[in-house]
Amino acid sequence: MTILVTGATGRVGRHVVDQLVQRGAPVRVLTRDASKARFPDGVEVVQGDLLDVPALRQAFEGVSTLFLLNAVTGDEFTQAIVTLNVAREAGVDRVVYLSVLHADRFVNVPHFAVKSGAERMLEQMGFGATILRPSYFIDNEHMVKDVILGHGVYPMPIGQKGLAMVDARDIADVAARELIRRHDAPARLPVERINLVGPETLTGPEVAAIWSEVLGRPVVYGGDDPSAFEQNMATFMPPWMAYEMRLMAERYVSDGMIPEAGDVERLTRLLGRPLHRYRDVAADIAAAR
Repeated sequence: MTILVTGATGRVGRHVVDQLVQRGAPVRVLTRDASKARFPDGVEVVQGDLLDVPALRQAFEGVSTLFLLNAVTGDEFTQAIVTLNVAREAGVDRVVYLSVLHADRFVNVPHFAVKSGAERMLEQMGFGATILRPSYFIDNEHMVKDVILGHGVYPMPIGQKGLAMVDARDIADVAARELIRRHDAPARLPVERINLVGPETLTGPEVAAIWSEVLGRPVVYGGDDPSAFEQNMATFMPPWMAYEMRLMAERYVSDGMIPEAGDVERLTRLLGRPLHRYRDVAADIAAAR
């Protein structure tokens, strides 16, 4: 039986595919444009998306386990509903789902509410699932590196409470381990949630200070006001999405994304190695400019 990976060309999904292949697992991916996708040898490819029911049915043939990652879109919840229904029709009852930390608390943020709803669906539809709840991705800093490097400003309004930023490689490593554990289990395993966090919780000023040290020149924090952030996002994404990003930033400022007791230690034991640190990723970004 095969493991099906959705979102396989994104920041997390491509690492999940690589990790599974390295561990010798049978992998199939669903991708919108198979001609542009590049996957390791041996990976099966089905062309389609999460609203293409015929393609989904084809993709689920001979599949035992699903990695469900669907991007932030206006129809994200419909994608999740359709995919989980087709999966159940195909007899798939083992899932690793990429949710988000505090999905059940930040419910005014649309994609958090969507993921909270999908978590409930997994439980109520009888799936055995590992629900992964990552914090803010360190990898997001690639999107703002030009502002940091060129203007000496850290522009993300992440607030003074702190975010335990997590690296996509750590997310994928946990996901691959959970996929194989569920795939190889003799019977369906119960639902489990894992918070995916980084080894340190950083505020906006602390992140700016790290960049100052890495670059050897001052970098200032742009502040907690998300209105300018929304305006900047709206220059290259739809207004509804820019507004959603603002709502998310407001929750960062008001609540932060802080690990629960034991989260870091649990992940370190699970992976058998230290988690990736923000400073090291920042140094890699700076070195590659």
